[in-house]
Amino acid sequence: MIHATFPSPIGMILVDCDEDHLRAINIITAPAEDIPYRGTQASSRIARAAIEQLSAYFNGSLTTFDLPLQPVSSARGEALRQAICAIPFGQMMSYGAVARMIGSGPRAIGQACRRNPLPIIVPCHRVTAAAGAIGNYSGGNGVETKLKLLRHERAIENTLFESIG
Repeated sequence: MIHATFPSPIGMILVDCDEDHLRAINIITAPAEDIPYRGTQASSRIARAAIEQLSAYFNGSLTTFDLPLQPVSSARGEALRQAICAIPFGQMMSYGAVARMIGSGPRAIGQACRRNPLPIIVPCHRVTAAAGAIGNYSGGNGVETKLKLLRHERAIENTLFESIG
């Protein structure tokens, strides 16, 4: 496993990959001195590409990621991942709306979001609860991190962000 870190506006991001795939993105909430790995290993093209694309995302010059992702274990899991990835930058969709796109149920979408090992890259932060409620988020500091990502993408108005948190 190859590890690299990236300091982002939402906190330190830990990138895990192997020689062929991006395996996980972790938004670290621990103090910097407690992070076990620091820096990009120059031998890893996947880690470098992930850090470059995350940097471009946060500086506003990238809206779609193009990285080799760790395959999911089933065709159903791949369909759920692709449905989440289909939500365009700067937009939100409810669990139910995403589920209807692929003939699934909202709970399946919720579970896929909760278990998503690649937050930001697989943009589960764009999936919301019914009637425009923000819903949960399992990455970083939870809903606070989700709101920061949506604000970055301007998917929610700053006034809404301020009133929620």
